[in-house]
Amino acid sequence: MRTVSKLALITGASSGIGAATARLLAADGYHVILVGRRKDALDAVAADIGTSAIVEPCDAADGDAVLAMADRVRLEHGVPDVIINSAGAGQWKRIEDTTPAESVAMMGAPHFAAFNTTHAFMKDMLDRGSGLLIHITSPVSLFPWPSSVGYAAARWAMRGMHEALRADLHGTGVRSCHLVLGKVSSEYFEHNPGAEERIPAISRTIPTLTPEECARIIARLMRRPRAQAVYPFMLRMYYWMSLVFPGAVRTLLRATGYRSRD
Repeated sequence: MRTVSKLALITGASSGIGAATARLLAADGYHVILVGRRKDALDAVAADIGTSAIVEPCDAADGDAVLAMADRVRLEHGVPDVIINSAGAGQWKRIEDTTPAESVAMMGAPHFAAFNTTHAFMKDMLDRGSGLLIHITSPVSLFPWPSSVGYAAARWAMRGMHEALRADLHGTGVRSCHLVLGKVSSEYFEHNPGAEERIPAISRTIPTLTPEECARIIARLMRRPRAQAVYPFMLRMYYWMSLVFPGAVRTLLRATGYRSRD
């Protein structure tokens, strides 16, 4: 087994936030394990990084595949110090327009991907007495908006997993962090036509983050972990407002400018 001082495993590492985070952490001295379904895309990210990148093609929503991947990682590289659950997918639809199969697929990433990866290494982290889990989700995990039923359910499941983990991990040395990021200039909207027009109108007051900005936020959270972090600042303001004036925020979130019925 090759021993490294710092090891980070990143799901959804083939593009967007995951790829940007892998590049940043590698530059900061980490060995990074790149997990994703597309080997060619992972190889391209690894080529940018160099020898500190380890490619592990895997569909993180497949529990058996994740266990097999974890066995390889444990044997060849050790137990990750940090797991960043950034795999995510899904479509913004009303429930009557979402098939049961689509609902199951949306639960696959992020929720089952995060569950499977966390499960695969949890005993090792507990035995070691240290470890950090960062679960990256959407603002919809805090306050859902119209046409987001399946998408929101998957993010609320991930948030619920994090909250339950916090209770289980108290005093163990293993930390769980729920990171909520606003709109990101990634490939998501290219792959999901029609989603962007469903974004609540108040999002226009919130700056769009780049994947590189998200990576820097993740790096800061790794240095100073906390249970929940919400970025950017204006999104955090709306979250605080939702705790005090939930009805007002729900009204704002219903204003999207989108009409699903003629």
